[in-house]
Amino acid sequence: MRGGGQPSLPMADTSTTPLTALGDPVPRFSARFITGGPFELHVCAGRWVVLSFLGAPDNPKTDAEILELVSLADILGEDHIIVRGIFTAPPPDAAKYAALSSAALSFIADYDGAISRCFGAFDMPRTIVLDPMLRAIADIPWNYPQGHAESVINLLRSLPKVEESAGVPLIAPTLIVPRVFDFPLCDLLVDFYEKNGAEESGFLYDVDGKTATIVDHRLKRRRDVPIAHPDLRALVRKQIIRRLLPEIERFFQFQATRMDRDIVACYDSAVGGHFHRHRDNINAGAQHRRFAVTINLNSDFDGCDLVFPEFGRRTYRAPCGGAIVFSCGALHQVMPVTRGRRYAFLAFLYDEADAARRRANNARLHDGESHYDGTWDRLFPDQVREAKIA
Repeated sequence: MRGGGQPSLPMADTSTTPLTALGDPVPRFSARFITGGPFELHVCAGRWVVLSFLGAPDNPKTDAEILELVSLADILGEDHIIVRGIFTAPPPDAAKYAALSSAALSFIADYDGAISRCFGAFDMPRTIVLDPMLRAIADIPWNYPQGHAESVINLLRSLPKVEESAGVPLIAPTLIVPRVFDFPLCDLLVDFYEKNGAEESGFLYDVDGKTATIVDHRLKRRRDVPIAHPDLRALVRKQIIRRLLPEIERFFQFQATRMDRDIVACYDSAVGGHFHRHRDNINAGAQHRRFAVTINLNSDFDGCDLVFPEFGRRTYRAPCGGAIVFSCGALHQVMPVTRGRRYAFLAFLYDEADAARRRANNARLHDGESHYDGTWDRLFPDQVREAKIA
């Protein structure tokens, strides 16, 4: 091991030019599992990721390679190493591979070969190993002189924990600002939530190229109330403008002019409230979002903290009345709440260029989704905003 915990890596195949140099981020791709259901590489970050390009399933060597991967079951796991086998043709017996599948090991359909070609693996099957930030650390073809399977197994068994993947502790680039809301305002927002009929909170997902709101309790369990009362909404925004925006501008060098959503949310331990790993700006209906804001409104709960998997398993929590701010491009998850209820104010910040992008993306929303007209999300009246810029 070198560099305080980094593995000794096999070199890429010298007989061909690798399409992704070791150390570079790999192309992000979407696909489907051979048993159905979507796959997104970007949400795999935060683990060591093994992309096993298996070629066509009728290759006599394919099943032998899969058995070698199955033999690693003792070190595979959702928070350590995951394996995604990639087929370039439909297997004759998909049920056989479904029986081998788990959260740590599963199989992806690449029946047109586009993904395999992108990784230089169509003509020569290979295994490409990614670090927790989805950068290539090994490219081992099946014709590797030192032996493909043996080299893969030795490498994977040498990999450290995700928290030790860089050789030094990693801290997610978040900003925690205490005392954004005072306690009476926190209590008022919790009371507003309880009196105004919360609804199931979905998440944005692209279906047939257009963004729709989906509810899936396996991925997210939360109930929300929008702050529709104009006086309460104005009070909340004044606190954010005075107490939070200056810190965001100071530390992130970003001047927010608009804010999206304005909701009070609740994660309830009685129903296993949580939000699985995701990014907040992937879909057409969310590409305008720049920074996420979470302000905790109470503290009498356990669990339900934020984790940023690309930076390890450390948890993050703002104090009651305090905000945690982070880039909408950061992979994050809300851990299950294990006691009580967690109440929080949630919003997204963006600027005028993002607002224009949001208007343009109205055409990419599914029927039934609310269209954006740009009239209700301004943080500053025009004259105040212009004076501030001047």
